[in-house]
Amino acid sequence: MSVLLVSVLIAASVFEFINGFHDTANAIATTVYTRALPVRVAILCSAGMNFLGALMSESVALTISKGLVGVQLDLYVILATLIGAIIWNLFTWWNAIPSSSSHALIGSLIGATIVATGSPANVLWQGVMSKVIIPIFTSPLIGFVLGYVFMRLLYEVCAGVQLSRANFVFHKAQIVSSMFMAYSHGNNDAQKTMGIITIALISAGLIPADSGVPMWVKIFCATVMALGTSIGGQRIMKTVGSGVTKLDPSIGFVTQCASGIAIEAMTALGAPVSTTQVITTSIMGAGTSRGAKKVKWGIGYQMLIAWIITLPVTMMIGGLVAFLIGLFL
Repeated sequence: MSVLLVSVLIAASVFEFINGFHDTANAIATTVYTRALPVRVAILCSAGMNFLGALMSESVALTISKGLVGVQLDLYVILATLIGAIIWNLFTWWNAIPSSSSHALIGSLIGATIVATGSPANVLWQGVMSKVIIPIFTSPLIGFVLGYVFMRLLYEVCAGVQLSRANFVFHKAQIVSSMFMAYSHGNNDAQKTMGIITIALISAGLIPADSGVPMWVKIFCATVMALGTSIGGQRIMKTVGSGVTKLDPSIGFVTQCASGIAIEAMTALGAPVSTTQVITTSIMGAGTSRGAKKVKWGIGYQMLIAWIITLPVTMMIGGLVAFLIGLFL
């Protein structure tokens, strides 16, 4: 096994670990902030469901490994991709910005590919448009609409129910919904690193170009993400859990169900979406059902800017890292 391949596997481990603690907040922020579960218990349960979800499919992994780049990449390009995404993830985590690890990895892959090959023609732009760009906008919109509709339906169903009784029920129901959200997060997010490792194994000639994701890669990525999740993501959790709208158990339950459904739908289509975007817009949708003034749109605007700039900024970072590594190789 070459030094470059070992370096890629190490970088993939670091990225997946960071992805775990960077995105833990997505699954459990509302559960923690409505006190349905203590933070450590919620994190450990989320880690377990992340692990399970990561083993369930490989449609997103195949999008990453075969649907975005139309040329076999050198290992140093894959290494540059991972380093670029790690840099952005650490920067956004440190500044408590709920950005997308998925889009960071994809942007870095595109930028590194363009710089290394000297041409944007080696990027499958149709695949980027259908699997990345369109879902960037549609998945948060679906989350918002589902959050709003589910919350309105809940108001109708629970009309006349004593508030204390409703809160008690949704406190318990939130535990189940947060586990569903954690499962869907693992099912979509862990697959991106699986796809990158699969590209590396193909480039190294260790597996055929038309092969799927090896089982050991699935278990490896699932384990590393679960370990990262167990560390927790309290910095971003505060922004997602309490910065968008006032939370109660019913909103927590609704937003986790809505976002989990939206993410599972996108996973079935092989689209690597941002769980951060979907859960945040689901919270906004549920909050809007109580009145637009109940939502802190200023924070939503800041998040929107972060989502928009992630792809182009990581393209530049990935391209720069690929250029610098290429100078030494």
